[in-house]
Amino acid sequence: MAAIGAPAFRAGLPGVLKRPAGHKLLVLAALAAVLVPLAHARWASGTWPHALTVDLSGPLGSASDWIIDNRDSHPLFLYFLGHVSNAVVISVRAVYLTLLAAGWAGVTAATALVAWRVAGVRLALGTAAAFVACGLLGMWVPTMQTLALMVVAVLASVLVGALLGLAAGLSDRMDRVLRPVLDTMQVLPAFAYLLPVVLVFGIGVPAAVLATVVYAAPPMARLTALGLRGADPEVLEAVDSLGATARQRLLTARIPLARKELLLGVNQTIMMALSMAVIASVIGAGGLGDRVYQALASVDVGAALAAGIPIVLLAVVLDRVTAAAGERLGQERHGVRPWACAAVAAVAAALTARLAGRPDWPADWTVGIAEPVNRAVGWMTAHLYSGVPYIGGTADWAGRFTTWILDPLRSGLQWLPWWSVLLIVAALAWLIGTWRTALTAVLAMAAIGVLGVWKPSLDTLSQVLAAVAVTLVLGFATGVAAARSDRLEKLLRPVLDVFQTMPQFVYLIPVVALFGVGRAPAVAAAVVYALPAVVRITAQGLRQVDPAALESARSLGATSGQQLRQVQLPLARPALLLAVNQGVVLVLAVVIIGGLVGGGALGYDVVFGLAQGDLATGLVAGAAIVCLGLMLDRVTQPTGRRTRKGA
Repeated sequence: MAAIGAPAFRAGLPGVLKRPAGHKLLVLAALAAVLVPLAHARWASGTWPHALTVDLSGPLGSASDWIIDNRDSHPLFLYFLGHVSNAVVISVRAVYLTLLAAGWAGVTAATALVAWRVAGVRLALGTAAAFVACGLLGMWVPTMQTLALMVVAVLASVLVGALLGLAAGLSDRMDRVLRPVLDTMQVLPAFAYLLPVVLVFGIGVPAAVLATVVYAAPPMARLTALGLRGADPEVLEAVDSLGATARQRLLTARIPLARKELLLGVNQTIMMALSMAVIASVIGAGGLGDRVYQALASVDVGAALAAGIPIVLLAVVLDRVTAAAGERLGQERHGVRPWACAAVAAVAAALTARLAGRPDWPADWTVGIAEPVNRAVGWMTAHLYSGVPYIGGTADWAGRFTTWILDPLRSGLQWLPWWSVLLIVAALAWLIGTWRTALTAVLAMAAIGVLGVWKPSLDTLSQVLAAVAVTLVLGFATGVAAARSDRLEKLLRPVLDVFQTMPQFVYLIPVVALFGVGRAPAVAAAVVYALPAVVRITAQGLRQVDPAALESARSLGATSGQQLRQVQLPLARPALLLAVNQGVVLVLAVVIIGGLVGGGALGYDVVFGLAQGDLATGLVAGAAIVCLGLMLDRVTQPTGRRTRKGA
């Protein structure tokens, strides 16, 4: 009887409710009809009820005081963390002194020769030019400081990430345990890592290196596990048939088969380590990031650009060299002799510069760009900020964007009753995923209210939503155009490469120059940072659509626009959803950093807590950022089952 009644019941429903999404919305509506009146009767206020908040300032303040009081006397600090800190300082100092001893000629020659051996002559020349440009800009010593920090942080990150990835790749249980940890570490914006390590290690190099390791190790761990789990089963069976032990199987089969994933992990670790090493300048890391931070604090765009250019050059060089090494892996074998010749040539260059009396970059070889850039910024302030006929100035655009979009969006979100926000989150997460993802998203959003930062979190959410909307409009349009035009894709490729290798910090420089400080510049920086990933994923997804489906549509007389709307976009749905997800995560990361340029909300709380050593404010804001990122990730990340059905 039930089996007969169910189809009959469904047949009587409207068309929308016959679909699985309609069933989910119906269940949510039924739950809301029961729970909302109860919530409204108990907590009539629209904002998060104060009775449901937990004040963590007391416990966190006590923990902070205990750490500060015992940092110089407790055995944990004296016999473990103190040795870790000393080892980091000694390692970074040793690398830095080695770089200084090699001199500008030795470092330039060595890096160029390494690039030549792994990537060819063209990249070797580009590498040499990049290091020479760092010297010409007067940033040789800060560049060496950043490079020394990078060397130690990358080695430690690769080691830690490889060990975690090895455990996750060989053990299903460890993979399940590590997956949520790595998810959280990747969602947590870089700034949130700084306060805990500063509290434990104080301001300086050890805190910067350890924060960088925590931030940069997850991609190495993920890709290592992916490579080990993706090993060819037939090869592994052949090794087993020869009587290999588990250790021999790992060393002779699994790791060699995962070489490309391992090298890709190194590449991603290097890029994330550079980004974090620059951000860590706010806790005394020194180097190029410190120059950028000090210049941004005084709104000296010229000085910020002079330090930002070497960061970009360093990022591009490191990305190209490691990527080229991965592409050439296994194609050719270099003997010891070429490397020995390269080492001799680098030593000879260093000795030549030292004998000539110029081991350090000569002061008269520098080109000051700060003053001309500041003059250009002054001209922009006078002529482009406002008063431009018909179109208005950049400050006018920022003001209008804030007045017409950011302010209404923030007011609207903060006006919504707290329970309606949870219902919207549940509906979105359940429609795109499963009830588990919906439950996770709702609990993450509820945790924000429990932490007592409901309004600042909605302020941050409004900035994220505005930035994501602009990013998706521009990214989808550009990605579609690039997918349909080989020439445009070739033109965009180097631009996207450069934008994807730039650390997050650097994006603040041009937006401050164009728009000043405030929430709109923070959104603009987030859009520029997230746009390349959205464009790439969109273009790749459209290009990978089955050619047979397109040919079939053409044979039926479909126009180019119809092919796009009715064939390519529906079949590329998984890639488009991934583009949305990555856009949201990347936008959140830079919106938080936008607290440095007036973005406010949670970003400001993190910066304030870091500057004042206020553990309660900083950690609560950091935890809220994690919850917000987790909610946004779940709302925009479909499950594998849903993705396959959509495909």
